[in-house]
Amino acid sequence: MDVLIKNGLLVDTEWTRHSDIFISGSKISRIAPSIDPSELPASTTVVYADGLCVLPGIIDAHTHYHLVSRGTVTADSFEEGSRLAAYGGVTTVVDFADDRRPLLIDSFHDRRKEMAPMAIDYALHQGVYRYREGIRKELESIRRAGIGAIKIFTTYKDVGYLIDDRDELKSIFRDARDLGLMVCVHAEDDKIITEIAASWKGGYTPADHARLRPAEAEAAAIRYVGGIAGELDMPVYIVHLSSRAGLEAVRELRGHGVKVIAETTPHYLFLDSSLLDRPDGPLYVMTPPLRSRDDNKALQEALINGEIQVVATDHCSFTYEQKLESNDCRRIYPGIPGTEEMLPLLHTFGISSGALTLQQIVNLVSTGPAKCFGLYPEKGSLLEGTDADIVLFDPAASWTISRETTHSASGYTAYEGTEVTGKVLMTYLRGRLVMGDGIYLGMKGDGRFLRARKC
Repeated sequence: MDVLIKNGLLVDTEWTRHSDIFISGSKISRIAPSIDPSELPASTTVVYADGLCVLPGIIDAHTHYHLVSRGTVTADSFEEGSRLAAYGGVTTVVDFADDRRPLLIDSFHDRRKEMAPMAIDYALHQGVYRYREGIRKELESIRRAGIGAIKIFTTYKDVGYLIDDRDELKSIFRDARDLGLMVCVHAEDDKIITEIAASWKGGYTPADHARLRPAEAEAAAIRYVGGIAGELDMPVYIVHLSSRAGLEAVRELRGHGVKVIAETTPHYLFLDSSLLDRPDGPLYVMTPPLRSRDDNKALQEALINGEIQVVATDHCSFTYEQKLESNDCRRIYPGIPGTEEMLPLLHTFGISSGALTLQQIVNLVSTGPAKCFGLYPEKGSLLEGTDADIVLFDPAASWTISRETTHSASGYTAYEGTEVTGKVLMTYLRGRLVMGDGIYLGMKGDGRFLRARKC
């Protein structure tokens, strides 16, 4: 299919300009100030984008669709995740393969098969939860298969996610560096959390979850893995940065020359721990926990200052009913939906603060993650010859986020009642319209696995 998008304001990290953009098949074929439809094939569909912004497809670089956890599965399947993503302008997600099989390559292939129903494109990070002999060969095999990053945890020893021997962890870091794999870290110090739990005399309400996993644990873990990365002269990627203390640890490491890439999420930017005190507090339980308004403010300032490179969502949605099954933070299913809400929330913040441009937002949610994970320039750009992942975005549209206006199978949104400015009107995946004028047009199985280049 050929599509001509006329009169839109093209916004990417290179420049902002009024131009026409011609899509031929799955690629961006031509960009010019004005393209005459009469010069194009007669079958070309012309879309007039007057007053709209034309963005590269959004990338949610941290999702957990169809995650099997605690004897159940998250609410949004790969089909449902594709649907809600398209409504949010997201054309690519980066999900995770757990370290469940004897060999990493088998875990990777299992997850790829599970993700076959995706209607948008996807990449994968490979979890690495234990050191073993021959780990380098396993990492080589997943790198050849198209994995660009691994994920490690500094907590959850009780469920087998923690590699607690520093020498073993350093060896994995070194192998990842040599193979061109990014190391992503869920940073919470297990020793601090375990010691707090052992001496805890309080309750286990949703609000107690934030006290049991304090910001100091995040900061300590960031310093720990940052120290290893610094010794090996390699970058490290911190997922879902949640606190001022964690941010200060990132700043300290950077001050010593360590290359730290920081990701945060909309919920750590805009939601705070007071929500945990509400009767529906379980809806807002995730790990790390929500922090204070001071932490929100610190992360917002860091976002404006360019200290945070990626905004993703950590989309992990359980149903409204599942979330409210227990008020005990040890038993509440952790995680919230968020993929669909990300772009309008950031755009609204940019407008209200006056300090974050749409161009900067595109870098945070599209170009930045594409470059971090070896997907650029096919993804995260508006360049001739690249995939025609394109979003038509109305920057002036005002609407209210609610369970009625969003599409997660969880049946709720953590941003209920939030008034936002900016709405996705059309989403193209490789030249094909997957959402337009509120109608989902995605096709099961149309999503492609993206092989990562060197990050």
